Amino acid sequence: MEIRETHLFNLTPGEAARLQEALRARVRLSGDMGEVSLLAGADASYTKGSDEIYAVAVALRYPDLTVVERVSASAKTSFPYIPGLLTFREGPALLEAFRRLRSEPDVIFFDGQGIAHPRGLGIASHMGVLLDRPAVGVAKSLLVGTAAEPGAGRGSASPIRHHGETIGMAVRTKERTKPVYVSVGHRIALSQAVDLVLATARGYRLPEPTRQAHLFANAARRAGSGEDRQTDLLPPDAPGEE
Repeated sequence: MEIRETHLFNLTPGEAARLQEALRARVRLSGDMGEVSLLAGADASYTKGSDEIYAVAVALRYPDLTVVERVSASAKTSFPYIPGLLTFREGPALLEAFRRLRSEPDVIFFDGQGIAHPRGLGIASHMGVLLDRPAVGVAKSLLVGTAAEPGAGRGSASPIRHHGETIGMAVRTKERTKPVYVSVGHRIALSQAVDLVLATARGYRLPEPTRQAHLFANAARRAGSGEDRQTDLLPPDAPGEE
């Protein structure tokens, strides 16, 4: 993928928060995705206390969800782990992974928040703006706002509310499993994002794009061999999470 825009990531926390405020104005909460035939999932992994970030992008055909490409990249960071400023720690490695991706995904799923974020710019929104692609945030926990527990059945959902606004949905992707928290990243409507998450959740809690990215990011971190690029045509041969 061609990366047309980036910015400095080695900022102070205060500078980073101010940049988020500026970029938030560019987030689009709807968009025409056209025909969706290729999805991507993105994630990053690192050992606690380490400054080495391993980021991956995994491309999948839609709707059969066959993995067609996987790439990884690693980068060192000096930005500390601060909730709400995750992109400034993981962003450079993620951008490098996308730079190495030959595929052109129609929608990108991120393991993290979209606009369900204290400044309305979680990693899915931040990266969506920089990549100028429709992006969906799929998080395992809430960062801001509250949501009632969805019904027990797969597909049940309840709104995430914050300051009187709906900023996402808690979505039950599998019966008897905790919900995921879906929010708009960029250039997609919330209803479209929820529909895609449910359409790509195939027996696991996580939808397949972020599940495959999660597995591959952990594999890349474990390998840690200095070979920071991997591309192949088969999904990682590893057990999935609930």
